[in-house]
Amino acid sequence: MLDLWVIIFVPKEIKTHEYRVGLVPAGVAQLAADGHQLLVETNAGFGAGISDREFSEAGATMVERARGFEQAALVVKVKEPQPSELALLRPGQMVFGYFHFAASRSLTEQFIATGATALAYETLVDELGRIPLLIPMSEVAGRMSIQQGAKLLENPGGGRGILLGGVPGTPPAHVTILGAGIVGTEAAKMAAGLGATVHLLDTNLHRLRALAEVLPKNVTLLASDRARILDELSVADLVIGAVLIKGARAPRLVTRADLKRMRPGSVIVDVAVDQGGCVETIHPTTHDAPSYVEEGIIHYGVANIPGAVSRTSTFALTNATLPYLRLLARHGFPDVCSVHPPFRSALNIAQGQIYDAGVAEFMGAAAKEFAPPAPTLTSLNIAG
Repeated sequence: MLDLWVIIFVPKEIKTHEYRVGLVPAGVAQLAADGHQLLVETNAGFGAGISDREFSEAGATMVERARGFEQAALVVKVKEPQPSELALLRPGQMVFGYFHFAASRSLTEQFIATGATALAYETLVDELGRIPLLIPMSEVAGRMSIQQGAKLLENPGGGRGILLGGVPGTPPAHVTILGAGIVGTEAAKMAAGLGATVHLLDTNLHRLRALAEVLPKNVTLLASDRARILDELSVADLVIGAVLIKGARAPRLVTRADLKRMRPGSVIVDVAVDQGGCVETIHPTTHDAPSYVEEGIIHYGVANIPGAVSRTSTFALTNATLPYLRLLARHGFPDVCSVHPPFRSALNIAQGQIYDAGVAEFMGAAAKEFAPPAPTLTSLNIAG
């Protein structure tokens, strides 16, 4: 049993068509073994196929939402707190999850007002420069972007009636992917596997050279610039927006005027929509009404794409988050930033102050510099 323990609460996600959950029973069992008290909201895991009984047997106490927020020192979520959840947060309470503050001034302002501490999955950078808590959902979103785009290219989806891979005697679809990070790479693999002609664009030539060794031959790797993007729009049947700048708003790469270069019935899937999108005409949609038409082009802007495959996504996400959650629960904030420095990059907001540079720039403010306390505890092995 640890000398220090915390009450951890896992709420049911209430964002529209969000079925993931922030912790699975195996994680509950591990955290309980570490000495912490686990509260899980009734039916929190239902959408991911996890029953209350499974959570209870793992060591959790099933509670109603208000009690969980009231008692917990640490709230573990998937998506950003919704308005009714923001009203339940209190000063000093830690929230660990996805936030994407740089896409919403309102969310940022409301969270600042709570006085709570936001530790964001999407900005935590490990010792190797990776974003380990974003990677699994980027993998899912990249693959799903092709699935969704392929359906929208069909006539019932409003598209031009194009089969992504074509058949002998007819050409395949032309897929243009903006950004060769995790999302873009996974999208390229999926589209290539279905037989499409794929052009993958990025400004990082080192990344393109590395991908040239592993991607199939029907993926053409291209240096990205304004002229190249415009050329691609004129021939693309499906465009995937896959550009990420950690913590900041996505760069605007496609304007409304640019859409006139595209053929009516072509499709844009902007995976960067939860960071503001890289297409001027994109706006967030839901799984209820995922697409709309602007300038004759079908737009898909679902901001929680992985939520549609909730069981796969939940286990992929929690496999990555649990080691960091154990560290956070053991040491708390701010001590965790001393014993495991990557947590400094996860800190977005605390005590009404913005610490992340990307979020601060979006809000037109200066980021507060974080001064970690002197370490007083022994760090928990991240593999532990």
